[in-house]
Amino acid sequence: MAGTFSEGQIHRYARHLVLREVGGTGQRRLMEADVLVVGAGGLGCPAALYLAAAGVGRITVADHDAVALENLQRQILFRDQDIGRPKAEAAAEALRLANPEALVRPLAMCVTAEGAREAVRGRSLVVEGTDDPATKFAVNDACVAEHVPLVIGGVVRWSGQMMAVLPRKTACYRCVFEEPPAAAESCEAAGVLGPAAGAVGTLMAVEACKLLLGRGEPLAGRMRVLDFLKGTSRDVPWTRRAGCTACG
Repeated sequence: MAGTFSEGQIHRYARHLVLREVGGTGQRRLMEADVLVVGAGGLGCPAALYLAAAGVGRITVADHDAVALENLQRQILFRDQDIGRPKAEAAAEALRLANPEALVRPLAMCVTAEGAREAVRGRSLVVEGTDDPATKFAVNDACVAEHVPLVIGGVVRWSGQMMAVLPRKTACYRCVFEEPPAAAESCEAAGVLGPAAGAVGTLMAVEACKLLLGRGEPLAGRMRVLDFLKGTSRDVPWTRRAGCTACG
């Protein structure tokens, strides 16, 4: 092990190296992974932070927005001094501080249908946590087309949902919802509990690690629905839809 990892890495990832499901081989897989996080918001911030801390070697954070005071209640990568800065830039800086070994690239852009395939191409995995339906569908379609695994989630008020997509193998996001809703409920309009966003984002990071490691049962072919106010969770099974325009 000493020949594979530096002394600092052995100490940094010590709790991973003793895990049977990770070990030296798994940690190397994390360190060689290239992950795109779409959205540096309430979900993307905790997901990216835990992925960086876990040792994911290359992380790109895509977000076109700037940090605002109302973000700080749930977007844990940002501080008061970041207000007004591009989110992608501020998030990348925070991730480098969390793990100086991580190669973090900010991408100050909105991921649209026109540019999504280029953004996801060649990635090990994509994490999508925006509250914009058009972005979610664009990223889903691009991941399916480029055969890139996807972890996608949402949160509003006291509830959240998340699922994994293994392109061409399991149901994709469009299999479940078909088309973006005409008027989606946003956190801005409906509100959201900060720790609820943190919990869903953290679970998304767990799922991402499972997929990168090739361990456990992926949350694919099912959507996990969490109600934090009631303290319940349930998995809703989904199968690929024959008429899906992304993967059918």
